[in-house]
Amino acid sequence: MDSPPFTPQAGLTLVELIICVAIVALLASAAIPIARFQVKRTKERELHRDLWEMRDAIDHYKDAADKGAFQIKADSLGYPPDLQTLVDGVEVTAAQGKKVKFLRRIPIDPMTGTTDWGMRSNQDDTDSDSFGGQNVFDVHSKSTGTALDGTKYSTW
Repeated sequence: MDSPPFTPQAGLTLVELIICVAIVALLASAAIPIARFQVKRTKERELHRDLWEMRDAIDHYKDAADKGAFQIKADSLGYPPDLQTLVDGVEVTAAQGKKVKFLRRIPIDPMTGTTDWGMRSNQDDTDSDSFGGQNVFDVHSKSTGTALDGTKYSTW
């Protein structure tokens, strides 16, 4: 049997076209929250990595200070005075002019978009939001946002 000849009625009707567009719009609207969720998850991973990197640098600085690798202020307890000191480095006592650096750069907080991190000194209260300015014992994000797991970024 031969196929029927082309007729002017062949093709999609307006109703069929509207149904197709509605289905595509429904699928696209379902994908948008998933994409936003994925972006937030990526930023949270980056925040975890940056916090780990800075805390590791603080720990290495403290270990080197405790071993007497460089001179420290008596009241610092071996912690860096600020994050920039970890980037600039400190002169090693045994080698003249040699500096030891603990960070390449201060990371950008993925939640705030700045290099302005919240810091804690071991003289500060544990629930304090302000930095005492003596030495950096810990770092945290200044973001007031809530993570996917329900915790505040500032408590990480």
